Amino acid sequence: MICHAMFLAAVVAAAQAADPQDTKSFVYKKTKQAELELVVHYPPGWNEADKRPAIVFFFGGGWTGGKIEQFEPQASYLARRGMVAARADYRVKARHGVTPKDCVEDAKSAVRWMRANAARLGVDPDRMVAAGGSAGGHIAACTALAPGLDADDEDARISSKPNALVLFNPVLRFTGIPQLMERINNDETLGQAISPTIHLTKDSPPTLIFFGTADRLAAMGDEFMKKSKELGHRAELFTAEGQPHGFFNRPTWQEKTTQRMDEFLVSIGYLEGKPASDPPTGTKTSMKGWELYSRTT
Repeated sequence: MICHAMFLAAVVAAAQAADPQDTKSFVYKKTKQAELELVVHYPPGWNEADKRPAIVFFFGGGWTGGKIEQFEPQASYLARRGMVAARADYRVKARHGVTPKDCVEDAKSAVRWMRANAARLGVDPDRMVAAGGSAGGHIAACTALAPGLDADDEDARISSKPNALVLFNPVLRFTGIPQLMERINNDETLGQAISPTIHLTKDSPPTLIFFGTADRLAAMGDEFMKKSKELGHRAELFTAEGQPHGFFNRPTWQEKTTQRMDEFLVSIGYLEGKPASDPPTGTKTSMKGWELYSRTT
C-alpha cells in the first residue's frame, strides 16, 4: 500500500508538471566572495503592474552552511496562493569565510533589493515579509530587529526592514549564550546588536514564530513572547509538542506549519480566503497556539 505521504507527493508532482510555476533568478548583491542569488516564484496570472504582497525566505545552517532550496515548498505554495515568494542565498562561513554579522547584512540587502525592485517584481513595497529557519530565522528577524548592520554601498533611503516576520525555530538572542557568542569571538557589542529580542518594540512588525518543545532554543520563543506581551506588540508563538529543532522540514509538520503561516498572512491582510489545502492526516500531531498579543492603540 502506498503511504499517504507518498501519495501526496505524487499528486503534488503531477500538479506541478501540469502547471509549472514561473520562477526567475536574479543577482541581488555582488560581494568580494560571491554573487548572491535570489529566486523569485511568481503567482498564476502575475503581471508586472501588480502590487502583490511578497515574502523572502532565508535557509538555515548555523551561519555555516545550508542551501537556497530549503524553503522551495513553502515559497511555491505561497506563490500559488497569490504572493510573490522569493528564496535568497547569503554568504556563510563554510563557503565564504564570513561571520553571522555578514549573514545579517546580506539578509538586509535582500529585503532592500526586493523593495527597490518592487515595480519590476509586481509587489507592494509596504507588504513585505522576511522569513527563515534556524540561522535563517535569526537573520530574517534581524532585518526588522537589529538596527544598523546595513551594507555601506546601498541606498539607505530604501528601507531594509520588512513589514512582517515568519520565523521557524529562530535564534533570537546571542548575549548570554556561550556557544553562540563564540561564533562572534565573544564580541559583546555585536552580540547585543544581533539579538532580536533585545530590540523588540511595540511597533515592531507583526511576528509568527514556530518552535518544537524539545528544541533547546525553545526558551528564546518564550522570552520573545513575554516581552511582546509586555510591550503590546503583535506576535504569535506556536509550539509542536515533543518536536526537536528543524521539525518544520518534515511531514506532516511542514504542511501544518505552512497552513498556520497561511492563516497568519490572512490575518494581517496579505492573503485572502482559506489555505489552499488541509494538511494530510494519518500522523498524530499536535500544535499548541499561544494567545495572540495584539498591539494596543
